[in-house]
Parts: sequence; C-alpha cells; structure tokens
Amino acid sequence: MTTIRAAITQTTWTGDKASMLDKHEVFARDAAAQGAQVLCFQELFYGPYFGITQDKKYYRYAEPADGPIVQRFAALAKELSTVMVLPIYEEQQTGVYYNTAVVVDADGSVKGIYRKNHIPHVEKFWEKFYFRPGNLGYPVWETAVGKVGVIICYDRHFPEAWRELGLNGAHLAFNPNATKPGLSNRLWEVEQPAAAVANGYFVLAPNRVGREDNEYGDEAVTFYGRSQIVDPRGNYVGDLGSGEHEELVIRDLDMDLVQQMRDDWQFYRDRRPDSYGEITTP
Repeated sequence: MTTIRAAITQTTWTGDKASMLDKHEVFARDAAAQGAQVLCFQELFYGPYFGITQDKKYYRYAEPADGPIVQRFAALAKELSTVMVLPIYEEQQTGVYYNTAVVVDADGSVKGIYRKNHIPHVEKFWEKFYFRPGNLGYPVWETAVGKVGVIICYDRHFPEAWRELGLNGAHLAFNPNATKPGLSNRLWEVEQPAAAVANGYFVLAPNRVGREDNEYGDEAVTFYGRSQIVDPRGNYVGDLGSGEHEELVIRDLDMDLVQQMRDDWQFYRDRRPDSYGEITTP
C-alpha cells in the first residue's frame, strides 16, 4: 500500500498580511512535524477575502507568481521537504491580475501555476472586479507525492473542470475555497464527493473559516470551514474540519485507491466525447 500524509488548512483573517504569512508558516511547520508530505492553504491565503467589496486598494495584495511570498514558502517547502499548494493573488503585469495557485515541489522548485478559470460576479463575490479568467487550462504536475492538479473555489461548480484534471492525469485534486453559508451549503456536501467518484481521484478542499468583521464590519460574511478530504470512492477521509474554528486537517491517503477505483469503474474507457458536442458550444 502506498500511503501519503496530506494536510489542508482553514484559517480566519488576522487583520494584516504579515501575521497571516507567519501564521501559515506555523501551519506548515506543524504539518511537517506531524509527517505531512503535502499541504494546501485556503483561497487567497494571506489576505482577507476581498471579493465581498469592490475596492481598488486590494489590488495591492497582488504580486508576481515568483514574488516574495512564493519565494518564502518555496524555501520553506524545501526546508520541510513538503509539497505545497499556495493560492495567491497574482500580478501578471501592472493592472492584470489572476486568482492563482502556485504548486511547489518538496525540493522547493516551482512546478507551475493554475489560474482560476471561472470567475463569479454576484453579491459578496465581486471577483470580476479583481481577476481576469484563467488562461492556462487545467495543468497537472508530477510531484514528490504524485500527480497534482488544482481548481479554485467557484471552479468546483463546473464538472468539466474536474474532468479536465482527471484527463490530464491527476491523482490528487486540490480545491482551495472561500465559501460562506447560503446556496452553497448543500453543494459543499455533494460536489467534492461526486467529483472524486466521477474522476477516480482524491479531492482535498480547504475553506476559510470565521467572520472577517475586523476588515469589513457589518458587511462581513461568516465562512463555514468544514474543510474536507474525499477518497476516490466518494467517502470522506476522517471528519470534516470545524465549522467555527481554525484547524490543520491532516489525513493519511491510500493512493492505491486511485487504481482500484479506476479498475472497478471504467469511466475513462466508457466516456463518449464524440457525443458531448453541446458541452463546448458557447
């Protein structure tokens, strides 16, 4: 049996970027001390979830994908021999910004980036004010823990995104989130398990937790945490994260389940892309 130990984090906004970065370094060190080999932070991990407002001051949270934050955590990944998924606010050039995840291997090398493809623009999720839609597809990288892919938050509502990761070879699909109560509650229960089963891989979905009223006062929303790790048969691996408190969720993953699920259910063999023409019709 091939087992890896994976960690995901759910965090409350402290009120400033420096302390958020320090907090996540502590998470990484704690995870490594407990034997975690791969770690994923929540969406836009070092800032508030600024999508609840439309304010240009939050553009200053963006930095290049090879900027100081990624360099800091890439060095930490190397020190700890831990694969890291770092969801950042990326400045591709002045005035061009993406909601991005940087994948760093256990030797500290940057494997590549994923840019969030589906950008919502609804009440309290005014993301088109901040992000261009992704333009890099759905890459998958070979890492020290296996084949890793990423989609971000709102992407999870689109089965095509999950399937792209599977077709590109993912065995571990990370889905960092900033998700609050409302219409999404039931979706949070069903989407990740359904994606794991349909594609025969592990899904690891960290979410923000707590109320960011230290940033937004009465406008703040309360993120419900409940971070989850799901195996290829659609079962939760251990309990979900807390609905109220910060947490480092660590689980052991039996990677042999990927092959077993795909042997038992031949979804890739039996798919009929020739019959799915409407999917790609605008």
